Amino acid sequence: MLHSNLLSALVGAMAVFCLGLQSRSALAAENLFLRKQLALFQERKTKPRRADNSTRWLMATLSRLFDWRGALVVVKPATLIGWHRQGFRLFWRWKSKRPGRPKLPKNLQQLIRRMAAENPSWGQERIADELTLKLRISISPRTVQKYLTEDGPRRTPDPNQRWLTFVRNHARVTVACDFFTVVTARFRVVYAFMVMELGRRSILHCNVTTHPTAEWTIQQFREALPGGHPYEYIIHDRDSIFSNRLDQVVKDLGLYVLRTPVRAPKANAICERLVGTVRRECLDFLIPLSERHLKTILKAWVTHYNCGRPHMSLGPGIPRGLQQVVSDNAPRHTLPAGQAIRSRAILNGLHHEYWLENVAA
Repeated sequence: MLHSNLLSALVGAMAVFCLGLQSRSALAAENLFLRKQLALFQERKTKPRRADNSTRWLMATLSRLFDWRGALVVVKPATLIGWHRQGFRLFWRWKSKRPGRPKLPKNLQQLIRRMAAENPSWGQERIADELTLKLRISISPRTVQKYLTEDGPRRTPDPNQRWLTFVRNHARVTVACDFFTVVTARFRVVYAFMVMELGRRSILHCNVTTHPTAEWTIQQFREALPGGHPYEYIIHDRDSIFSNRLDQVVKDLGLYVLRTPVRAPKANAICERLVGTVRRECLDFLIPLSERHLKTILKAWVTHYNCGRPHMSLGPGIPRGLQQVVSDNAPRHTLPAGQAIRSRAILNGLHHEYWLENVAA
C-alpha cells in the first residue's frame, strides 16, 4: 500500500513538472479542455471515487500555487483544508519521532525465542538471568518480553512441548504400537502389527494376519511384553480394534495406556516413522505372495533393523548391536591396517551389512 502511494505521488509530481514546461497558451487551452469535460460529469451528476493518499497530497500541494476556491469541485473546501492539516501532522510526527533504542541483533532475537520455546515454564526474568549469568549477555527482562510478544501471545505451558518432553524423558520405559496394511500379489490385504521401544528404537515384536481381532492383538501384546518387562507406558492410536477390554488386559500386564488424540498421528510419530521406514526400505521393493511370505520378509528385515541398521537418533547407533563410538583421534579417509571389510546380504541383496575382520599378516 505504501509503495503504491509513493509511486502515484511520484507520477503526479512528474505530471506537474511536465505542465511547467508547456507554453502559457497551451496550458490555458488544456485547462479549458479539462474544465469542459468536468462540466459534463457535473451535469450527469457522476459521483467521483474516493481519493487515495497520493491524490490528497497532490491536490493539497497544487492548491498552494493558485486560488483553488473557484476550481474545487469534487470535495468541500473544509475537506481540502483537512488534508493540509493531516499532512502537517504527519510531517511533524516524522520530524519529532525519537529513534529510541536500537534493536537487538537477529541472532540474539532468535536465541531468546528459542529459549522460550524450549523452556515453556521460563518467564522473561528467567531468560534474562540465563543470558546474563551463563552467556554473559547483559539484557533486561523488559527487552526479553518485547521480543517474546512480537509473535503474538505466548501459551504457557505449550502442550506440544510438554508431550515431546514427556516422550523423551520416558522413552526407555515406553513402547508404541501400530497396524499397517500390505497388499499381496493376489490383491489380498494383510495387516502387519509392530511393537517397538522408543528409547532404543528397537522392534520388540512383529506379526501379520488377514483378520485382526482384539483377541489376536491381546496375544501379540502377551508375546511382546512377557512377565518382568521394564516398561511402564504404551502408546497407541484410537483404532476401533484397541477396545476398552484390550486396554484393560494391557493394564493387567503392568502398562499405563496412552491414547493419542483424534487425528493426531504426530503424537505417535516414532512408530509412524517406523511404518514409513518399513515401506521405503523393504516393502516398496518386494511383492509378498502370501501372508506367510510377508511374515518371512518382515522377520528378516526386523532382524536387520535391530542388529545391523544404523539409527541417526541413537547418535548414530544400532538398537541391539555394538554401540561403538568413533574416537576423534581415529585416522580419517583410510582403512584400518591389518583388517578386511566383510559384508552380508540382507533379503537377497536388497541391503547389506558390513564389518571389519582381522586378517593374518
